[in-house]
Amino acid sequence: MSDPEAVTAPRRVGLIGYGLAGSVFHAPLIAATDGLLLDTVSTRNPERQAQARAEHPQVRTVATAEDVLDRATAGALDLIVVASPNKTHVPLATAALEAGVAVVVDKPLAATAAEAEALAALADHHGLLLSVFQNRRWDNDFRTVRQLVADGALGEVQRFESRFERWRPQPKGGWRESGDPIELGGLLYDLGSHLVDQALTLFGPAISVYAESDIRRPGAEADDDTFFALTHAGGVRSHLWVSATTAQLGPRFRVLGSRAGYVKYGLDPQEAALRAGLRPATEGATWGVEPASHWGRLGAEGDAPAAGTPSPEAGAGQPVPTLPGAYPAYYAAVARALRDGGAPPVSATEAAATLRVLEAARRSAAEGRTVTP
Repeated sequence: MSDPEAVTAPRRVGLIGYGLAGSVFHAPLIAATDGLLLDTVSTRNPERQAQARAEHPQVRTVATAEDVLDRATAGALDLIVVASPNKTHVPLATAALEAGVAVVVDKPLAATAAEAEALAALADHHGLLLSVFQNRRWDNDFRTVRQLVADGALGEVQRFESRFERWRPQPKGGWRESGDPIELGGLLYDLGSHLVDQALTLFGPAISVYAESDIRRPGAEADDDTFFALTHAGGVRSHLWVSATTAQLGPRFRVLGSRAGYVKYGLDPQEAALRAGLRPATEGATWGVEPASHWGRLGAEGDAPAAGTPSPEAGAGQPVPTLPGAYPAYYAAVARALRDGGAPPVSATEAAATLRVLEAARRSAAEGRTVTP
């Protein structure tokens, strides 16, 4: 006879890394999820250890990833979340799976699609959950685009434009901007992972990739201004930009269809809210909601301009209410999968498809030609 408490007890989570990804995204979202308990956090930095205990009083802090893996091997953890630097993702995920524990890995899962597929096979071999944290699938603007596409509001989509652009003329340094290939630094693998995942989620596999990638800023080592274009098997063309050198920001999304287009500026508010210390549990129904002044527009040339715009040149069409951002949905889906044995919210196989495109983009930029993934 099964133990009812074992079925309902929260799954204990070990978090490796308490930098930006661990402290701003993973820890708060895990703590906000019914069915999950943040048990252990590893970081060598004493200040970050103190921060983790202050923000999550029940948590145990340890110095190394090996300490977390030891707790997993001893049966004290049900899930390990890898939020450490990119170069550690594959070895730590491998060790966690071999310890018999489910794993969530921050993007990018690996350096190559082959490594991602090997991890997927290892997880399948052990019958364990392996998921990749592609939280931008739950951005408010992307959820809205996905709904408009599904509803046919745009007609047949012909071109999908998506940008993560910033104005950061001075490099910050650190591993994210390192030119050492082992670090997997640069914007292509960082923000590009999100853009490609979103494009493939909407429009399916890419059959060709063209990319232009540059290092623009004095002293920078890794790509900080990259454009890449995908042609999807269904005929849609995705034009994607990642940049730290954009003095005038373009729209976050511009989606053009046979019936109408959708244009949306600005960023989903959830990251800013998490950085400011706001939490989904305390914000409740207002979590991820943006004001009407930030809504995108749906329409076509010749339509009446959106109400309140200063001139017709400001944009045709009418405002479309932006769906609320929903980052908590990712870990809620992880908790369900752990409990019920279902599929993860983002699979390693999907991550491998994204990595095939990123590898093709890097090759295209280096060789100056269009590449088939």
